Amino acid sequence: MKQTITKAGLSPGQRRLLELMQEVNFGHIFGLTVCEGEPVFDPPLRVTRDIKIGGENGPRPEAHLNDFALKSKVEEFFEHLTRLGNGIVEKIEIKHGLPFRITLEEKIKT
Repeated sequence: MKQTITKAGLSPGQRRLLELMQEVNFGHIFGLTVCEGEPVFDPPLRVTRDIKIGGENGPRPEAHLNDFALKSKVEEFFEHLTRLGNGIVEKIEIKHGLPFRITLEEKIKT
């Protein structure tokens, strides 16, 4: 049986990134540096929001909760960062406060 991962079980950098994604709700995060699998916020990230006219455009309701079980997409996202190790996530596409698609810059060994 797989152990449930919760927000409280994340590192401080992972929690900060999760909260940012929930705050954006729909949009993109650009230029995330990853060092030893951990998100780094220097240099500052660039964020764009998609706003639906007449729609709910605020943050996710759980954005300010201290703890909750993570959705599988969030777990998979952080697994990709761990596998990346050191590098740049060029773009994170966010839908409903969750990572939907990521574009990675990888160093290829020749």
